[in-house]
Amino acid sequence: MNNLTIGGVDESGGEFAYYETVAGGMGARPSRDGMSAVHTHMTNSLNTPAEALEYAYPLRVRRYEIREGSGGGGRTRGGDGVVREIETLVDARASLLADRRRRAPYGLAGGADGSAGVDSIVRRDGTTERVAAKGSWQLRAGDRVRVETPGGGGYGKKR
Repeated sequence: MNNLTIGGVDESGGEFAYYETVAGGMGARPSRDGMSAVHTHMTNSLNTPAEALEYAYPLRVRRYEIREGSGGGGRTRGGDGVVREIETLVDARASLLADRRRRAPYGLAGGADGSAGVDSIVRRDGTTERVAAKGSWQLRAGDRVRVETPGGGGYGKKR
């Protein structure tokens, strides 16, 4: 799970709170590759389209793409995670609750591990700071939160 919240006060003085679960890579199956950019072990949850997010909140989606190569190799490959980068248009507070940052999603039956997740804040001056998988940070207008979700583990040894 990759839970991201961003909240603050918008340009009109109204409070806002945005919550999203960011998808990752699914582990490989014995006879099929894992799926990329999906929620696993969670139901009734879809991605938030960039257009809907930008319409409803003082936020801008700067990147939303598959994290190519993050799935583990094997006879069948783990699915790739995603890169989701959101810019705040006003001062805000962001919180993250995520896993698989220190220990990557493991492979099975000789399959390789997927890539661990990486989280960072890109400040408006261009500097990037890595942040912990669990925490809360103050953001200034123009700062961006980048969540790079883990890829799934691979299955079986390559032949």
